[in-house]
Amino acid sequence: MLVKTYGAAVQGIDAIVVTIEVAVDNGLSFSLVGMADTAVKESYQRVVSAITQSGYQWPRRRIVINLSPADVRKEGAAYDLPIAVAVLAAAEEIESKIPLDSYMIMGELSLDGSVLPIRGALPMAIKARELGFKGMIVPHANVSEAAVVNNLDVYGVNHLKQVLDFIIGKVELQPTVVNTREEFAKASGIFDCDFSEVKGQETVKRAFEVACAGGHNILLVGPPGAGKSMMAKRLPTILPPLTLAEALETTKIHSVAGKLKSGSRLMTSRPYRSPHHTISPVALVGGGANPVPGEISLAHNGVLFLDEFPEFSRQVLEVMRQPLEDRHITISRAKYSIDYPTGFMLVASMNPCPCGYYNHPTRECICPPGAVQKYLNRISGPLLDRIDLQVEIFPVPFEEISSNRESERSEVMKQRVVRAREIQSHRFAGEKHVYCNAQMNSRLLTKHATVDKEGLDMLQDAMERLDMSARAYSRILKVARTIADLENGLDTTISTSSAATAPILTHHLQEALSYRSLDRGTWGATTTKLPFQK
Repeated sequence: MLVKTYGAAVQGIDAIVVTIEVAVDNGLSFSLVGMADTAVKESYQRVVSAITQSGYQWPRRRIVINLSPADVRKEGAAYDLPIAVAVLAAAEEIESKIPLDSYMIMGELSLDGSVLPIRGALPMAIKARELGFKGMIVPHANVSEAAVVNNLDVYGVNHLKQVLDFIIGKVELQPTVVNTREEFAKASGIFDCDFSEVKGQETVKRAFEVACAGGHNILLVGPPGAGKSMMAKRLPTILPPLTLAEALETTKIHSVAGKLKSGSRLMTSRPYRSPHHTISPVALVGGGANPVPGEISLAHNGVLFLDEFPEFSRQVLEVMRQPLEDRHITISRAKYSIDYPTGFMLVASMNPCPCGYYNHPTRECICPPGAVQKYLNRISGPLLDRIDLQVEIFPVPFEEISSNRESERSEVMKQRVVRAREIQSHRFAGEKHVYCNAQMNSRLLTKHATVDKEGLDMLQDAMERLDMSARAYSRILKVARTIADLENGLDTTISTSSAATAPILTHHLQEALSYRSLDRGTWGATTTKLPFQK
């Protein structure tokens, strides 16, 4: 007898349907075909034991299992559950009271029949709804994650016998219901830190606000103990909240990577990833024998913080250049390619020199001649060009540290950021995959970031003095556009449509230029000044 059950395989952050075909005939053999990896082939031992522990007998007949499509590699142990169901149904050990072709079934089996959690339950559920499946049976640990998908009956199970009793009509399972929009609306980012706790550093706070408002990359340069890491940890508190579409996409990535905790639903806070500088290139960008998302994809729609920036290996930093520009990365193998999104905001910090005290107001740098430039050379010029804001941070004076005056709260800063993002949403309403100023291409830059004659003259003078590249020029215009949006967002008399088309003024360009501290022509040359500096 031939029986089919349905599961799914994850490719990238999406899923494709896998048909588990089981034929049971006269004879005594077992075959599993369909480009299965070692974990899938080892399912025989797990399934036999789980069936026995559930009170059924493994059929002593000729069994052939095919996983279709045969040209797609099947990985992991998540096919144990649909294989067990299909084998018993094909051997007529159970009589199904429900149409098996209406349900997607996935789960790993323990030897005692327990159903263990799997990766990628959310993209599988999305695919099941897309293809019109009535329901989905998943491990109980994944049910909240899969139930985020509406208009699909999602059943969470703990044991193989529970599944078999449901199929033969002995018990009735209740689907898990999650009101996605209501749950998302209720959720709000709760943080254990706030910018109000940061004394001084108003210039750096302003730079962070500009970076968050436009989605720009930012680099902090300062001596040890100046507060670089502390301030970076507070960056998520002023980022705009995730939209429902962003939350679904972010949750899919973490689901595929197996990073969601048991019982998790939608991710409601933007991810914040902070890998150590000993990370390998594959761990950062993704890949491996069985490709999984790397840190830059896990930070999608959120923040990737790289502390001690020059201490990362040159190879690790250079592999980020293309993802920073294109906002996605393609992992290529001999027979297939996988795309992962990488729309993250890069936040990096570094000391100004090996000893850490170059340009320090009170301590003397003890580095030998040339050490400062050599230290900076650990970061390539093309990578520095891709960082929109390069900001120096200095130690806070004792008077400000000991002051009891509370600084501006993150919520107040966040309101200005959200208002600026609303202006950008209106500006890019007709554009695909463009949501903030940092994502503007050359065409959009020409359309939305024009400057007058005075501004062009100032930019030309600055570029010649600072020896900046064409990429740095476009980055300055993008930052200036964001600064203008922040300023226009404060004026309640200006409508969103008017703010979206407001011009970039000279003082916007001046502030944007002040955020280019590390440009090769000026770092360490204290006598070189910008054209508007006295």
